Amino acid sequence: MTAGHPAIEHERRRVAVRGLVQGVGFRPFVHTLAGELGLAGSVTNTGEGVLVEVEGGRDALDAFCRRVAGDAPPLARVDAVEHTPLAVTGATGFRIVASRPGGPRTTLIPPDTAVCADCLAELADPADRRHRHPFISCVNCGPRHTIVTGLPYDRANTTMAGFPMCPDCAREYTDPADRRFHAQPIACHACGPALGLTVPGRPALAGEDALAGARRLLAEGAVLAVKGIGGYHLACDARDPAAVALLRRRKRRGDKPFALMARDLATVEGLLPLGAVERELLTGPARPIVLLRRTGRPVPEGVAPGGPDLGVMLPYTPLHHLLLTAPGSDLLVMTSANLSGEPIVTEDREALERLAPLVDGWLTHDRPIHVPCEDSVVRVVDGEQLPLRRSRGYAPLPLPLPVPVRPALAVGGDLKNAFALARGGYAWLSGHIGDMDDLATLRAFGRAVEQLGTVSGVRPELLVADRHPGYRSLRHAERTAAGRPVHRVQHHHAHIAAVMAEHGLDGGRPVLGVAFDGTGYGEDGAIWGGEVLLADYDRFRRLAHLGYVPLPGGDAAVERPYRTALAHLRAAGLPWTPGMPPVDACGEEELRVLGRQLERGLHCVPTSSMGRLFDAVSALAGVCQRAGYEAQAAIELEAAACGFGPAEGYRFGLSAGADGWIADPGPVLASVVAEVAAGAPAGLVAARFHAAVADLVRRICAAVRDRHGTTVVALSGGVFANALLSSACASGLGEDGFTVLRHRRVPPNDGGLALGQLMVAARSSATREE
Repeated sequence: MTAGHPAIEHERRRVAVRGLVQGVGFRPFVHTLAGELGLAGSVTNTGEGVLVEVEGGRDALDAFCRRVAGDAPPLARVDAVEHTPLAVTGATGFRIVASRPGGPRTTLIPPDTAVCADCLAELADPADRRHRHPFISCVNCGPRHTIVTGLPYDRANTTMAGFPMCPDCAREYTDPADRRFHAQPIACHACGPALGLTVPGRPALAGEDALAGARRLLAEGAVLAVKGIGGYHLACDARDPAAVALLRRRKRRGDKPFALMARDLATVEGLLPLGAVERELLTGPARPIVLLRRTGRPVPEGVAPGGPDLGVMLPYTPLHHLLLTAPGSDLLVMTSANLSGEPIVTEDREALERLAPLVDGWLTHDRPIHVPCEDSVVRVVDGEQLPLRRSRGYAPLPLPLPVPVRPALAVGGDLKNAFALARGGYAWLSGHIGDMDDLATLRAFGRAVEQLGTVSGVRPELLVADRHPGYRSLRHAERTAAGRPVHRVQHHHAHIAAVMAEHGLDGGRPVLGVAFDGTGYGEDGAIWGGEVLLADYDRFRRLAHLGYVPLPGGDAAVERPYRTALAHLRAAGLPWTPGMPPVDACGEEELRVLGRQLERGLHCVPTSSMGRLFDAVSALAGVCQRAGYEAQAAIELEAAACGFGPAEGYRFGLSAGADGWIADPGPVLASVVAEVAAGAPAGLVAARFHAAVADLVRRICAAVRDRHGTTVVALSGGVFANALLSSACASGLGEDGFTVLRHRRVPPNDGGLALGQLMVAARSSATREE
């Protein structure tokens, strides 16, 4: 008989709990719950989740099985609770036993979580033994994903294995009543990681001296490398224009905005107004960078020139809080420590070598980073979250799939790469990898695939990639296939499939997919990017697209929007009149060469890209002639439109072609040229262009609905990271009676491609091979 229930005949059950149940205080929770209900038994971690053997009265056992899911810790996510009867043993007491290694691995590892309020209170309390401890954490917060080296999730399988617990920490770790009971990152000043500050030509500093020295450097206008939980950041005082300019120059950042880390919400509100959803994102456990729309208030000089948004986050580690504690700066630039396009730096030796040209000092620590993880980026559109980069705080949480898939690896695309491993009803999406255009990123990709495979236990039976024959991600899949099939999925089909999967569609009915982006390899060998598809998971049909325009010189046109504008003018039969912004931006010799190139079709790839049309209009309106970072011209065009307000739109030509509706941008370009020549402000031109694109989407969807009877529209592709366009399209389509699906869990850009690739090629019912 169980203590506390001497008169009740009791039973014994094995309770298997699956989901996000390791690293979130689940075993201590189970221990406490069993004690409250007077139950005996044990709890352990396994490769599949948490396994409980529990004995007691039937009513108490029933309550336990209900509450083990319903009352779970705040960071836990219970996906399944299965219980089976066992023979009664007459056990007494309840204990946590050593984890059981081996077997299949289907448990979920939590993401890194922002330091909790309880730990922050201790951090600030001079009487607490962890006062100002830069690595304070508990079962409800701290690093998880970036320190895990294997399963089950125990200290021995993390980068904390090299820090033996002191007697005080060990006592807390084994005390069921303590908040740090079986908290794997537990540490204190006596036994945990330690800070160090390295400044060339000065003695090295450690501990509190290192922190004080780092704060002095920031106050003096220096650029500092700061080791976080997923990699190094470059930091400087955001309110010091000279320091910001220095960092921008050293990092070769061009005009790309910097992310900011603010001391608290009050600091953010001093810059920009906040809505309820923005507040929730800024203060939640994930702590992403939140893009906040600029409203005319002055922002620190040089931080975000030309963009419509300011990217802001709050501190998510105790070290960040200590750096931003008053007195001192309340606002830091906090940007990834790398040269543009390269992977984030995580290794200490690498940081000292690669970051030497960029920084004046290194604030580091001796806890290894096992998994690189960039900051996540989100924005709020129409009151809902739109992820633009899904990484720290979200990865490696898997996404549930609407239909099961075979064990597969989807390698994503070459820009903003994120891959996915999947099996059954889940897809594990990687954090942000980056652009696959250098050897360092390719190596980082390979390491990340291996690590996520270890954690998820997925052993891919097939690989999935984009159809673009030049993609490095495709070549990686083919090179590592080892006899496994490699499926190729059309770029824009994958975009639409990703939206469908997010919203739980099983693919039984097709949707109208509007896929607008910069580059995607089309089935005819052209570069697509302004597409309307009728799509399910099995197939797609191209119903409409932008008319083709020759793109001269590929990347040269992307980096110089004035070239794209001139190509669009030539295709529309419009002259290159001196005084037009893109004509004036192009030198006379380049104009002659470009004219011959377009006339003869030399090195010109036809494109239907909406992203390139945004570039062209940006150049025509005089907003951006040269792009120093991806999508700069389009981003600055959105900023100009936001500053002007709503306006009556231009109008695309629309005609029926042999392969569907063709949208002709010529009339729009003619209107833009006329208004710019008449002295119209760039903001008016930008606003009217945005309205024209939204009107085009409405007209095409209305035209094809009558023929195909489809009333669900999915919006995807990098162009729909544009909040102004996304909102206008959704509003107009909603007025027309359509159900509109937009991204809420993966990015609309190529960071979400892998999810769509899986759904097209890896479903358990899919047997075709290419």
